[in-house]
Amino acid sequence: MKAFVLGSYGPPDLLRLTDIATPTPGHDEVLVRMRATSVNPYDWHLMRGEPRVARLMGGMGLRRPKLSVLGADLAGEVEAVGRGVTRFRPGDEVVAMLQQGGFAEYVCVRESELVPKPQNLSAEQAAAVPLAANTALLALRDKGGVQPGHRVLINGASGGVGTFAVQLARAFGARVTGVCSTRNVELVRSLGADEVIDYTTTDFTRPGRRYDVLIDIAGSRSVLACRRVMARGGTHVGVGGPAGRWLQPVRHVFSALAVAPLLSQRVVLAEVTRCTENPQNLMTVTEFIEAGKVAPVIDRSYPFPEIPAAVSYHEKGHVRGKVVVVA
Repeated sequence: MKAFVLGSYGPPDLLRLTDIATPTPGHDEVLVRMRATSVNPYDWHLMRGEPRVARLMGGMGLRRPKLSVLGADLAGEVEAVGRGVTRFRPGDEVVAMLQQGGFAEYVCVRESELVPKPQNLSAEQAAAVPLAANTALLALRDKGGVQPGHRVLINGASGGVGTFAVQLARAFGARVTGVCSTRNVELVRSLGADEVIDYTTTDFTRPGRRYDVLIDIAGSRSVLACRRVMARGGTHVGVGGPAGRWLQPVRHVFSALAVAPLLSQRVVLAEVTRCTENPQNLMTVTEFIEAGKVAPVIDRSYPFPEIPAAVSYHEKGHVRGKVVVVA
């Protein structure tokens, strides 16, 4: 089979289209033919070897990446199953969030990590869902504790995680304010935001309305600045940061700890859960999707041979929704 293999850390053109052996499913595994995948910051941070502290600690590989085939999102068709598999059979359409392997024609996935593809989505649309929607769900429900009637501010509302976060917050019954650039104001409003702040003209940390939960995806302001618009007892959830600021959420936490006696709000990180913990989250998102309450937003689609170009485009930033790759 063909796969894009990363042999060393660096730019997207180091991803090489290579012939490698097609994997054979184990007892509890399913061989899935990739129909579509998508690009995430997760991919190009690993491609660049970020954060470097993880390389020094041995988690990523010091000189060469341990994960040679990137790609965390998968939408595909079951090709073969192991003897112990009971929930799926060849021909079934499935989705999964992977640790690696999406940038290949085939990948083996444990049965427990797969969920059926949402019936009302194409493979291209479904590939936009796993990592981004799971992260948004984790940030809102598990870390933010969003409840009906809460006022939720989402900084970075037009990106992959942000577009899902706006819709999920609305589905939870919250009143949503999205922060984005001028060109994305109408998009964020169309996703259900009650209010949209254009950060190019308005400082969203200016005192005024107070928010129960702040989902900080863009990582563009300090925790102390954000505190000015948070309600007493509110929660600031750090999700990510722009290129070159991978550790921005960690800085948020350290700065919050430094002034902890002065804070009346919580500051937490929405780290992505392990693959084995994701299926139920994906099922929850699937229910919202099939109910028409959530839909993926796709910026661009690329054919499989153009994965390096897709990663390069995504890495430049300012993507509206998701960048998808179709086999």
